[in-house]
Amino acid sequence: MPERSATMVPPEFDLNAMRRGRLAGLRATMVADGLDLVVLSNPLSIRYATDYRGYAAFQAHIPTTYALIAVDGPVVVHGAYADDLGLIDIALPANSATAFDAGMDLSNAADRQVADVLRFRDELGLGIAASIGIERATPSLHRAYTDEGITLIDAEPTIELARSRKSELEMVALRYSIDVAEYGMRQMEEALEPGITENQLWAILHATNIAHNGDWIDGRMLASGPRSNPWYQEASGRVIESGDVVPFDSDMIGPFGYCADISRTFLCGDQAPTGEQLDLYKRSLDEIWHNTELLRVGASFEELSHSVMRQPEEINVNRYACAFHGVGLSDEYPKIPYTDDWDRLGYDGEIEDGLVLSVESYVGPLGGSVGIKLEQMVQVTSAGIVGLSTYPFWDL
Repeated sequence: MPERSATMVPPEFDLNAMRRGRLAGLRATMVADGLDLVVLSNPLSIRYATDYRGYAAFQAHIPTTYALIAVDGPVVVHGAYADDLGLIDIALPANSATAFDAGMDLSNAADRQVADVLRFRDELGLGIAASIGIERATPSLHRAYTDEGITLIDAEPTIELARSRKSELEMVALRYSIDVAEYGMRQMEEALEPGITENQLWAILHATNIAHNGDWIDGRMLASGPRSNPWYQEASGRVIESGDVVPFDSDMIGPFGYCADISRTFLCGDQAPTGEQLDLYKRSLDEIWHNTELLRVGASFEELSHSVMRQPEEINVNRYACAFHGVGLSDEYPKIPYTDDWDRLGYDGEIEDGLVLSVESYVGPLGGSVGIKLEQMVQVTSAGIVGLSTYPFWDL
């Protein structure tokens, strides 16, 4: 059998205190938003509130599990299957309103699920006037709530805002996920030689993540050579050749459920980069540093969007989907677009103390055969910018 790679030792910290802090933060945000009770079905929201991680990828497309979180009262989850139930006080069977579980007529299952919610509401003594927030209710569930006289409130803004506010214990967990990702990236760079395929190279990061008790990777964002431009060409069986650039985006949901979202561009082989590769890399790195320096507590999203570096037009038209975005248990609120996209995609808000962001850059001219992808994770604090990802860039 091949020798197993060593794994990094996880940090020692009070995991239960982190769990309790997240639940308290969610409840405080619920109070501020006027919600008495939320019904969570997004697996990341369920993990944030309860630290239950069972079948998360399955839950993302077949939502069988739902968590009921009140401002005060027990944490109830329907459909949890595991020994370690995190903060769950009561685990009950689920009435899943999906075709997989309930067949083609979802009405009865939807009625039963809503009955679960209203039973919990009544046990808490909240009454018919309770303000209930729902995550992503299907038409069948919407009908069932409406039949019971419940006005639906979208819970997603509440849970996203709570998730964006990181405690120091969360930062310990997040930094460890970053360390694991960068450990995997080092192994990728060491394995990168002519003849390896994109999929083989990308699998190294997956293996490293799972070996460290991580969860999954959100995409397959690795390309090489001519497939590096345009971006969003996912990893394939292409054989990487000497002289190819190999940009990638980790998108790794790692240990403790936290996301390490880092991009680097490697160069295959021993030769020096070409003049074009160097020029595009320098442009991308300059964009990362310029845009990072814009960040400060209190800066508005609109101000940031209109201050980011603008690349030459042939590069700008091929730009990335956003200039900045939040990171926590995944990519999350806020997403701040480039200037050209503000009128279509922009929404205002401001940078809060402690917000974790990824600073993005993709530089590849329209119609070209070379593209460079870089992305840096930072935390914005009242004392300044704290760099979180540390994997080295090219020595320019």
